[in-house]
Amino acid sequence: MEINYSKNKVLCCICIVLACFPNAKAQEVNLKIHLRGVFESKISLLPLVGGKTILPIIEKSKIKNGDEVILTVPQDKLPGEFVVRYDYKDTEASMPYPAEEHLFINHQDIELWVNPKSCNNPDSTHFQKGEQENTIFARFSTENANRRKPIGVLQDFLMNYDNPHSAFYKNAIQEYEKRCSAYNQWVKEQARMYNTTFVSNLFLFQYIPQISWEGSETDRKWNLESHYFEGIDFSNPLLIKAADLTNWMNQYVNIYGTMSTTVALRDSLFTLAGKNAIEKAKQGHPLVYGWMVDYFYKGYESFNIAKGIQMLEPYLDDPRCLTSKKLEIEKRLQGIETIRPGVVAPDFTTKDASGNPIQFLKYKTSSRYKLVLFWSADCQHCKELVEKLYPWYLQAGGKRLMEVFAISVDDTDTEIKVWEEAKLKLPNWKHSRAERGINSPEASAYFILATPVMVLVDAKTNQIVALPDTIDQLEKAITQ
Repeated sequence: MEINYSKNKVLCCICIVLACFPNAKAQEVNLKIHLRGVFESKISLLPLVGGKTILPIIEKSKIKNGDEVILTVPQDKLPGEFVVRYDYKDTEASMPYPAEEHLFINHQDIELWVNPKSCNNPDSTHFQKGEQENTIFARFSTENANRRKPIGVLQDFLMNYDNPHSAFYKNAIQEYEKRCSAYNQWVKEQARMYNTTFVSNLFLFQYIPQISWEGSETDRKWNLESHYFEGIDFSNPLLIKAADLTNWMNQYVNIYGTMSTTVALRDSLFTLAGKNAIEKAKQGHPLVYGWMVDYFYKGYESFNIAKGIQMLEPYLDDPRCLTSKKLEIEKRLQGIETIRPGVVAPDFTTKDASGNPIQFLKYKTSSRYKLVLFWSADCQHCKELVEKLYPWYLQAGGKRLMEVFAISVDDTDTEIKVWEEAKLKLPNWKHSRAERGINSPEASAYFILATPVMVLVDAKTNQIVALPDTIDQLEKAITQ
């Protein structure tokens, strides 16, 4: 399984990892930037890992060409990965243009000379003499690419060769295993050699798990899964500071995803993936253990995998599990128990076309069903669902079949504007917007933590009939 590490991740990006020596107390770190090559720029520093990755922690405006600016990173953000964003102007009258770069910084103060227009070009960006993290990482990245290339060629050959019983194929396996062993040893040596740097923690994500080339393709995947974690030390708390931990775990989950042929099988396999990974992380540092629970919760919530969320419940009572999502998971578990087929749907108030209040449970209709849809017009998953749901709704019978109560959780001015425009294209539904979005009484009553969510309700009894995730599941529920 190839795990590629790309230095250039976004636009003109360089990754800033602020790192300190193990067991040393983190101190403030100064990043001095010398701006050149543009008329002026706003410079922002954004964390790449953590809960507020899209919000800058530092901003400096109107930095002129030839000026220097110091960004002081607070110690509570260290160590960590950051993005430096430049919104630069070529001339005084031009519109700002964005560029981003990633850097690596440890306990050293960093001095950087940069032209935002080509910030990843070594000829346009350089550091002070003696800078460590970026120099070490650049050298590792170059040599790593050269060492992995022949292994990748061998792997492609073994994956596609049509005579796996030939002596030639078996010799290729031996060569692959020999090269992998040498490569993995080199990765470990590099991590040990530079163990006082943060970047050394990223090196081990390049470790190539063992692959057995015997048996079927499915056998190979299960064998890869069983060896996937062998290169990582879960007792290292700095793992959770690396953005590559998420990418690395995504590739692990994808092993299970490639074996999922149905939604039900996907839910079961992803639940198994979470169980296996959390049990591995459980033996390591409590922060890594908690991170792993959080990672799978977010995935289960995104795909609405109730079985997976229920699997997480025992870990919430473990004092070693430092999850940041405990309250959310508990709320979701309560929702799974409360919002289920056979119980009366929670009540809420909406409005008709004239602005008159409508009580959901008291609303009388000749339709067979009521469909409660929590959505956000600014959510891509929601837009994809609605684009399929509305034509299906019209074709299936429209209001003769069901009344649709579409509740928007859009909360910001930008989101509300999108919702106001989107609902005009859905004239046959009853639209309302839940004030305070996800934190509204309506969303809380239905335990909504992510969208979209559909709740199919019997119009006569107000009992929940089904909680479909897809149009197919909705159609199946109404034809039973």
